[in-house]
Amino acid sequence: MHISRNSFNSTFIFVAMDTKGILSHITRHVTLTPEEREFFTSLLIPVNVKQGDFVEQSGEVTTNFIHVNSGCLMTYFTDPSANDHVIQFSTAGWWTADLHSLTQNQSSIYSTRALADSEIFMLPKIRLEELVDRYPIFERFFRIMFQNSLVTHQQRIVQAFSFTAEQRYEYFQQKYPQLEQFVPLKYIASYLGITPEFLSKIRRKRMEK
Repeated sequence: MHISRNSFNSTFIFVAMDTKGILSHITRHVTLTPEEREFFTSLLIPVNVKQGDFVEQSGEVTTNFIHVNSGCLMTYFTDPSANDHVIQFSTAGWWTADLHSLTQNQSSIYSTRALADSEIFMLPKIRLEELVDRYPIFERFFRIMFQNSLVTHQQRIVQAFSFTAEQRYEYFQQKYPQLEQFVPLKYIASYLGITPEFLSKIRRKRMEK
């Protein structure tokens, strides 16, 4: 499966955006003072991303930590044979970035684009560093986020080794209950590590039950 890059417009639309969602997400993990809230939101860059637009492209250095306010982003890796492999779907409330590229200042091997019209907040790396230096509570918050991300990736590795394709699909439906409404089948199949044809077979089998 190969995702064409020529038809996408990567022009970002910078807009005013409600910060209630991202603040609610953060305060589920840490308690912020009004001053900390105000400073944090002042660093965010709100962006509207149209369906199909790139947020990041492989070969570029990642410079922003991204929070999805609404919509859905897809991160994928393109192998030497030009086959694309879906690594992650990021829906409302998720943070995403190529952490290796962000922290090591090296070109990313991943591309991220919008599967639906999306609202995102960009937090530039330089501002993130300023944030955690000034208010250590945010260092704790992002440590929690990184720990949760590591747990998620470890679980996915275990599933790849020990779950059947049908079990992986069931877990996917639990994790992303709304995603199948607008995500093409081929991308879900890629994320699960199976062919679209085999995924269709699994879905038919489940419907027959």
